[in-house]
Amino acid sequence: MVGLGFALDPEHEAHEPPEARGLRRDEVRLLVSRGRDDPVDARFAGIGAYLCAGDLLVVNTSATIPAALDGLLPGGEPVAVHLSGEMPGGFWLVEVRRPHDGTTLPMHLDAAVGVDLLGGGHIRLLDRFAGSQRLWIARTELGDCVTCYAAEHGRPIRYRYVAADWPLDYYRTIFAVTPGSAEMPSASRPFTPEVVTDLVSHGVLIAPLLLHTGVSSLEGGERPYPERYEIPTATAATINAVRRDGGRVIAAGTTVVRALATVTDEHGAVHPGRGWTDLVVTGGDRPSSIDGLLTGWHEPESSHLMMLQAFADRAVLGAAYRSAFERGYLWHEFGDSHLILRESA
Repeated sequence: MVGLGFALDPEHEAHEPPEARGLRRDEVRLLVSRGRDDPVDARFAGIGAYLCAGDLLVVNTSATIPAALDGLLPGGEPVAVHLSGEMPGGFWLVEVRRPHDGTTLPMHLDAAVGVDLLGGGHIRLLDRFAGSQRLWIARTELGDCVTCYAAEHGRPIRYRYVAADWPLDYYRTIFAVTPGSAEMPSASRPFTPEVVTDLVSHGVLIAPLLLHTGVSSLEGGERPYPERYEIPTATAATINAVRRDGGRVIAAGTTVVRALATVTDEHGAVHPGRGWTDLVVTGGDRPSSIDGLLTGWHEPESSHLMMLQAFADRAVLGAAYRSAFERGYLWHEFGDSHLILRESA
């Protein structure tokens, strides 16, 4: 978000899962922002204290795939191909990166080429995705099931702030059902069976949707790329009923916000549907079907951070981010959580 004016340093980055720091998933920290009230410092295990009977938590059931595939360019140079997501027409959006100390660095190619994968498959880069210097529209030659190929030959995408490789289970949430996300829908990672049981026993409802998330936030100048979503009929009906009865709808993650905003009409009603969405939600787009957002901590200028302005103004977010920095909260997929409730919620 322009104007928050912070730089993310290594001490505020989560370099490994909380389990490696001796914590359960639900023992990560939770900052609660509600209007002009001072932010509240809590633990995720206690999130039920901020939700009420009749509230609805909407979760993403997409499961992370091991989307990093090792390969070689025609001249023999090693590369890592990151599968970002399936596109209409059976094509895939991919990013080609240079291996570096067990992780990867961005790599900008001058022309469309083919990549021979070490697992025996092949990926043909067809054209750059519009406005992007890193993303390619590609044709895959990986058999009938790309996600099955990735499950056999790939590994989870890892960025430079994560110090070591971790098994795929560390990149999946308790709600994961359908493989397809290049990166974990990480807002739901802290949920455990105990937390879910506590919420349900106190009358909080949970409803699923699906959005397969691609690689990282958009770079400056990039067009939003399409991500596949599905809103079940039962979920749409539940959201509409909860809002009609005065309950609150809480989105577990920016992926849920994006999916619901895609299918919410001008009257605030949510409709079932499936397809691809390239919608970007910003501060000027208040999703009327959503009353709160559970999310992580986002880097400066990311599209995810701009989305938060739909739920809290710059002053509220500034106070939250200052508090998180002062209290030593951790960023990224293995970091801490932020619950944002609209002032009227």
